[in-house]
Amino acid sequence: MTQSLTIIVPVYNEEDNLKRVKKELSKYIARSKVTTSVLFVNDGSKDRSIAIIREICASQSAFNYINFDKNYGLSAAIKAGFDYVQTTLVGYIDSDLQTSPEDFDLLLEHIGEHDLVTGVRSNRKDSFVKNMSSTIANGIRRSFTHDGMDDTGCPLKIIKTEYAKRIPMFKGLHRFLPAMVLLQNGKVKQVPIRHFERIAGTANFGVWNRLLGPLMDCFAYLWMKKKYINYKVADKG
Repeated sequence: MTQSLTIIVPVYNEEDNLKRVKKELSKYIARSKVTTSVLFVNDGSKDRSIAIIREICASQSAFNYINFDKNYGLSAAIKAGFDYVQTTLVGYIDSDLQTSPEDFDLLLEHIGEHDLVTGVRSNRKDSFVKNMSSTIANGIRRSFTHDGMDDTGCPLKIIKTEYAKRIPMFKGLHRFLPAMVLLQNGKVKQVPIRHFERIAGTANFGVWNRLLGPLMDCFAYLWMKKKYINYKVADKG
């Protein structure tokens, strides 16, 4: 089967970053090993983000968008992307571009034999508090899920779309994408990628989002794991 990729870009108040997002993703699309397109998901931005997104999509055929009526959060933005894509693969990158679209190639090398491939941010360029809270949160999450992932919050992933569409998404569960693929008996892998400083805009998440919130989400995951239904169709007629 010929592979195709849609890159989901969640956006919340990122007007200062979007022109750079267009430039970098356009460069990647032009040289990507698979047919690639972009889907912006505007999560109720209060700045000029949606106006800039509309301008980009009007001038670039490979760029499309979804515009929420209000702010629903990152999990909802990713879920909407999963629902709307029609390609065989779905990717995800943050609009702050602290990860590089070029590193999607590193993930694509492994997606054939795996169902989700996620980046692991090497030499992270974040503050000490952000790095430490993320390290602790990942350790707690790993002890609950046993997914073997060191950096589930890394905003660079590729998933086979058939698996992505079967993920039941709730608030906060974007941090559990590898675990949710494992529940489907899928295979996951992590690959080291580069990490860069944020050039423009400000992060929209605090310590609660990176540490205390994920701890509470772990209990939601355990409940879901116990109730999760998984099946395979042998044949149909």
